[in-house]
Amino acid sequence: MSDKDASRPTEPVEFSVDLTGHEMTRRAHVMAALGDDWDPVEMVRGEEEAYDMLYSGLDPEQQRLYDTLVAAGVLPRRGDDGNRGGGDATT
Repeated sequence: MSDKDASRPTEPVEFSVDLTGHEMTRRAHVMAALGDDWDPVEMVRGEEEAYDMLYSGLDPEQQRLYDTLVAAGVLPRRGDDGNRGGGDATT
């Protein structure tokens, strides 16, 4: 064993880093990048519309798979159109 090895601890050493200041800086940069005209409500509304479009107009096999995933709790039921309302994933 060398002299360098003798000075190393044999037990784990507590180590912690406080990233609070860095996180505040990161958040400030994100908000600056989004700009003053960013509207989070409109952004969520646009995402919901996109998901509704994604799950609309499904062919029968896609609809069956979608209904199975909804019944399993993997996907939420989306949209109000008659093509997917009341469908049972077991039929």
